[in-house]
Amino acid sequence: MPYLGRGPGFGIRQKYFYTASADDTSVSGSDDNNLTLTFTDGLFIDVYLNGVLLDPNSDYNTTTTNTVAGLAALSANDFVEIVAYESFSIGDVVPASSGGTFSGAIASSGNITSAATVTGVAGTFSGDVSGLTLNATGDTAAGDNAAIGFTAAEGLILTGQGSTNDVTIKNDADTEVMGVATGATVVDFASGPTVADVAIKVAGKESIWIPALAMKPTVTNGCAPHVSVETTSARPDMQVLDFDKDSDEFAQFNICFPKSWNEGTITYQVYFAGIAATTNVTWTMAGVAVSDNGTIDVAFGTAVAVTDAAQGAVEELLISAESGAVTIAGSPATGDLCYFAISRDVSEDNMAGDARLLGVKIFFTTDAANDA
Repeated sequence: MPYLGRGPGFGIRQKYFYTASADDTSVSGSDDNNLTLTFTDGLFIDVYLNGVLLDPNSDYNTTTTNTVAGLAALSANDFVEIVAYESFSIGDVVPASSGGTFSGAIASSGNITSAATVTGVAGTFSGDVSGLTLNATGDTAAGDNAAIGFTAAEGLILTGQGSTNDVTIKNDADTEVMGVATGATVVDFASGPTVADVAIKVAGKESIWIPALAMKPTVTNGCAPHVSVETTSARPDMQVLDFDKDSDEFAQFNICFPKSWNEGTITYQVYFAGIAATTNVTWTMAGVAVSDNGTIDVAFGTAVAVTDAAQGAVEELLISAESGAVTIAGSPATGDLCYFAISRDVSEDNMAGDARLLGVKIFFTTDAANDA
């Protein structure tokens, strides 16, 4: 059997009957049996005139509390029935153009398409929400599963709590774009953040180039002094330090790392050439940090070796692989001067001639975006 109105799924709280006198345009007060008209919200009632369901958008209004007004002038003995409901369905109760205020618990599988205000809602929306403004008026709180808040100082606030992230933003493919780890204040981006499609510089791995001209042979067991080697006239000259094939020789240089350095281990690559074809050349490097008012007469840390192979011809540039981690002795701190010693370990290589050092690239890690 079809129903005219809400249907059997809604609890009826009150039915109000009124017999009109001529020209009545509103209904309020007591009904024919002295039952006082009471309803929570004009959206949660049905109004019938002589058994015909009226349209709340055009036939009446409920702008005055507990009053149905704006009726067309009634005739004497017209019969008005008002049914107030305990519960409602968004799809049934809220017309697309009605607007209104929802203050109860809402569970809906339909669509909310009116320009409405939702306040104090506890429930789940499984349909579409369009033309709806969520106007938060208070702060969120610790322990909120997922909350939207607002304060005059902070503006929009998103709060949540999860086992991995407290807040996660995903794209349409349900892939995480960014997140705030549980209990953390750092925002983690799934890919490098950009501004106008240009990558933002972030803390991480950096490098410094140290040319051979910035190094000096050590006083004891030093390599040969700097020499400028011409390849061909009007072509690049090589500025080199030559390391002998018969004995271990050394050169030194120093670096004051940026303040953003994390004072951790470093790695290095060696750029060099040879005067003879070779199977391999082995280089080593060690470091030590010296702080303000500290003695410079201090031992280097453990040297770390790197071996490069396969020189095919004289004047060919050779670039070693990146070394393993070099621990800088002396407990490095911000602003320290770090001394380095580089050498050729002839017992581990077999190049039949001097190895010509062109420079060293040092890799280090930063933990700040700049040196502020």
